Amino acid sequence: MEKDKKRKDDTPKKENLTQRFVSKLSYFLTRSFYFKGNQNVHVQEKTYHWFSVLSLTGVDYFSTLAYQPGIALMAVGAMAPFSSLLLVLVTLFGAVPTYREVAKRSYTGQGSIAMLENLLSGWSGKFCVLGLIAFAVTDFFITMTLSASDAAAHMVENPYINQFVGHNNLSVAICMLLALGVVFFIGFKEAIVVAISCTIPFLFLTLIVIIRSVFVIIKEPVLLYNWMSEPIFKTDWFGLFIISALAFPKLALGLSGFETGVSVMPLIKNNTKEHHKENEHISYVPLGRIRGTKKLLLCSALIMSVYLITSSIVTSVLLKQSQVVDGGEAAGRALSYLAHKYLGDIFGTFYDFSTIIILWFAGASAMAGLLNIIPRYLPRFGMAPQWVALRRPLVVIITFISILILIAFKANINAQAGAYATGVLALILSAAIAVTLSLKKENNFNPSGRLKLKILYFGFVSLVFAFTLGDNIKARPDGLIIACLFFILILLASAVSRWRRAFELRVESHNIVGGTSEVLWNQIKNKKVNLVPISSGDKKWFKRKEEKIKKYYKIDEPLAFLAVSLRDDRSEFKTPLVIKVSRMFNNTNNFLIEVSGAVAISNTVAYISEQIDPIAIYLGLARKNAMEQAISYVLFGEGEIGILTYKVLVQYWESTEEDDVRPVIFLMSE
Repeated sequence: MEKDKKRKDDTPKKENLTQRFVSKLSYFLTRSFYFKGNQNVHVQEKTYHWFSVLSLTGVDYFSTLAYQPGIALMAVGAMAPFSSLLLVLVTLFGAVPTYREVAKRSYTGQGSIAMLENLLSGWSGKFCVLGLIAFAVTDFFITMTLSASDAAAHMVENPYINQFVGHNNLSVAICMLLALGVVFFIGFKEAIVVAISCTIPFLFLTLIVIIRSVFVIIKEPVLLYNWMSEPIFKTDWFGLFIISALAFPKLALGLSGFETGVSVMPLIKNNTKEHHKENEHISYVPLGRIRGTKKLLLCSALIMSVYLITSSIVTSVLLKQSQVVDGGEAAGRALSYLAHKYLGDIFGTFYDFSTIIILWFAGASAMAGLLNIIPRYLPRFGMAPQWVALRRPLVVIITFISILILIAFKANINAQAGAYATGVLALILSAAIAVTLSLKKENNFNPSGRLKLKILYFGFVSLVFAFTLGDNIKARPDGLIIACLFFILILLASAVSRWRRAFELRVESHNIVGGTSEVLWNQIKNKKVNLVPISSGDKKWFKRKEEKIKKYYKIDEPLAFLAVSLRDDRSEFKTPLVIKVSRMFNNTNNFLIEVSGAVAISNTVAYISEQIDPIAIYLGLARKNAMEQAISYVLFGEGEIGILTYKVLVQYWESTEEDDVRPVIFLMSE
């Protein structure tokens, strides 16, 4: 019902050609790039061969070639090829194995954050997930702003395009973000073809630029000689390795795209004959899809590795460091500069156009990621209002924030590189930690030497990424500052939202255990019993409670005692309930309702009341400190049960339009 309501006015009945195009494009990105990860909702999506889906990873991963070679040259000078080689080694032996393990455990596309959510419970787990969401949001926002900034640089430096857009990078970048926001606000549908049409031409044209640059170096060997004559190359190999390792964090933005590679898993074809059922309680595991994703991750990493090394070599040999720093003629567009210089302005314009398209699409994938990750977690945690799940208001907020970030960085590509790398490294580190913890958990159930070796390996990988992240933050704290701001804002919004939504029913569904319980459950519904919530007690306690109620109130109908058991993890906002109904052992006319799996007693009592519609509810008052009760309720689901249950019921009744006779509520002193 809610989904139908939300989408009711998304697409007008009559659209012109432009509206139809953006409509299809937007819908596809939000549905296909990032899935909501709700395994209870099964949507039949069209699937593709893994190599076709690789293009979706590519718009995020390969688009970094537009600025990575220049940033590498600016960061480490002539050492750029060696640092890029180290980046490739970390990619192939760190990031790729990590995300191949993530793919095995997150085959519905949830990613590493969802893995950690499942591994860590309670409020500590929630805060950890919120922290990772802050870094993920930082990654997505900086992807949008950095891509827009670099696309703007390619526009204003192009001799043909700048006649139409001028020379103000910031204004052009803001216009691109506004255009992106408009497209997502309108809504859209379908696009693997668009992703392929962005990725393949860009890689092909980039290859031409690199090959042409290699020929220039071969024809003029003095260029290579001058590069190798740099003083830094007088250091021995061990010294070069140390220098490269210390400079590696500055190049870490070249690791972008692996989280996207897992997110697009549901689009990869799976051989249904290869489904494997792990046990009676776990759904079938799509082994074919997992293998396809592993191939996608390895293939994209190998392609990117070749481009990273070759592009860093040609830019290091053919360009000077002064040309790629802020204000330099090749700043943010090293390969584009080489294209214009050695292949002419016409080819260079084609290359710029291809680069602008893939950068815009990378920004679109980041927008889709934000539209997925925020509604996936925060409303479910009770830490955001329900309207956050609506696309259009969220698009407006995201666009506004991204423009503020862009203005803060003044559309400076090099300035945003550190913040981008921080977000990317935080996500990869979370994936490595999630894999390590998952392997430890698996080893506890089924110990083996192979698992122990893998635990040690991914523990080492986690340390490598932790060092890289720490060094990057130390040198360029912008990303951490932005992530902390997002984290604080999320916490403040979460606290307000959790408080405001505390009086919802907070129950997803219920399951009645056993045939006898089902029969008795139907017998007590619709004004047949009086509901008496209890904490615990023996036979004498129940008898005394009944006598106390009948002493002060005239009751002819049976009593239904309700005992609620809270789950260990009270930080969850909504959970399903398990219900068992039986006859009371001291009075066959009375009933006992035992409920387990609740996250809040008052809300559960209100939910059960709405399900059985009792004649009256007899609620006890504990008469304890009000502030302590409020904190106990918000954090642990307990508190002053009587008053809180009344509050939940009244709020629910006010939100419904039913005219049924409400149960009478009595508040009794304990």
